[in-house]
Amino acid sequence: MSWKLRFEPVLRPLMQAHWRRTRGMTLGVQGCAMTTEGKVCLVRHTYRPGWHFPGGGVERGETLSAALTKEMREEAGLALTAAPRLVSVYSNEAKFRGDHIALYLIRDWTACEPDHRDEIAEVIWTPADDLPPETSPATRRRLAEILGGTPPADSW
Repeated sequence: MSWKLRFEPVLRPLMQAHWRRTRGMTLGVQGCAMTTEGKVCLVRHTYRPGWHFPGGGVERGETLSAALTKEMREEAGLALTAAPRLVSVYSNEAKFRGDHIALYLIRDWTACEPDHRDEIAEVIWTPADDLPPETSPATRRRLAEILGGTPPADSW
């Protein structure tokens, strides 16, 4: 187990307190990148358990599109080659008050060199209908919305 994962229960509340003081609302982006064969890209972070879509925070002055492009390149080694489709914007109040996540479906991309600076432990491409057991519940719900036609929920 990485030191980041061990200290996450202590570090997260400290970081959230800092973000709460400096930001009224936080916004993140995540990308559901898929192949034509139905495989989906998932990442395992060094600082939290489970498999998730690649993504990250939107910085002040950064557009959603720029943040998504940056995070997909850094975390998953994917360069977007066409505009992704916005699936929905979700409230993530259960994890952090005032947090929101914009989820995009990415069908057009090409591989590039990732630059995750030890933030990502592993990247996998897995069939969307055969996810690893450690896939986060939110990731599973979002895939059911994208692939099953269920209307997007309000909360992540």
